[in-house]
Amino acid sequence: MLRPVALLLLLLSPLHALAVETMRISMSDSQGQVRVSGKGLSFGSDTEDARFTPLNQDSAVVRRRGSRLELNGAPVMGNAVRFRAGLEARDAGVPGSSPLRAGDMQVRGDVVVRLYKDGLQLINVIPLEDYLAAVLGSEMPVSFPPEALKAQAVAARTYALQKKLETYGAPFHMGSSVLHQVYGGVNREDPRSLAAVEATRGEVLTYELAPIEAYFHASCGGRTESGQDALQRNLPYLRAVDCPCGSLPASRWSATVSDSELQAALGQSTEGFRVTSRTSTERVNRVATSGGASLDGVTFRRKLGYTKLKSLEFDVERTGGSWHFIGRGYGHGAGFCQWGAKALADEGLTYRDILLHYYPGTELQQLY
Repeated sequence: MLRPVALLLLLLSPLHALAVETMRISMSDSQGQVRVSGKGLSFGSDTEDARFTPLNQDSAVVRRRGSRLELNGAPVMGNAVRFRAGLEARDAGVPGSSPLRAGDMQVRGDVVVRLYKDGLQLINVIPLEDYLAAVLGSEMPVSFPPEALKAQAVAARTYALQKKLETYGAPFHMGSSVLHQVYGGVNREDPRSLAAVEATRGEVLTYELAPIEAYFHASCGGRTESGQDALQRNLPYLRAVDCPCGSLPASRWSATVSDSELQAALGQSTEGFRVTSRTSTERVNRVATSGGASLDGVTFRRKLGYTKLKSLEFDVERTGGSWHFIGRGYGHGAGFCQWGAKALADEGLTYRDILLHYYPGTELQQLY
């Protein structure tokens, strides 16, 4: 088996010829038909050295017919077809920069439509730096200080490359939802996010020469959580550190859950629950219901809803027929804290200082 460093070098070897690193992002699934549109649309096979053929029109319809694909009513060889827009479509191996629309998203790069389960799957093959500009606009307010945006750009780039290593050879590397990194396509780009990506081009965080698992979240509430307690990832650079976000209004939240909502969420008849243990940072570790069930904090939060219980750092009290939660932070709490990064940038810290604070023991390296 290849070591992470050797595999990373293998993945990046095309950079010398093409000067571009790409990601494969799952956009959405479709039942049996999808329209792809873009100026100067061309199509080819889903390979890095594909030759693209102009369609002489700016839209195409891909349908599933049993176990085969049809493009504008004509059969397609193989289980996938790849689209590219603009003059770049004549160039083999380099995803185009002219936007494409497929499903409910407009994206840069190429769009792959492939057979998937009983329907179709859309995958965006996009240059990494273009992808990051849209991720930044989706994940962090672009009004944040430039140094905070740069720190987020490096964290997002590192996270993406680590996922690419982890899923090497798979049809796609990541999804586009909060389960990975939120990616909204062209509509989420902004001059400030573009500038942050360009200023940090090719920079990644490493530990023992391999890209780290660069988890991040909106707000930790004053102290980040260990990777073990938050994500069951016992990694030396994901440990609890102090954070200035605890004094910010964005770190405070409250929520009310009725008895009926609680029962519906937990899927059992219960008159209530109690916190039975907490982590070293005072986040809820386990709860016990009156029905005798014991749940870990992560499962409890997932069942009640991530937007309802914004974090596991909360106190709760019984009020009438409801449960009133008062909490701090938003997200799992491990790694990079976005609101904390804003506060540190406002204090004058550079993006390098910010990253090394939240990922202690790592190194910032220029990978390409």
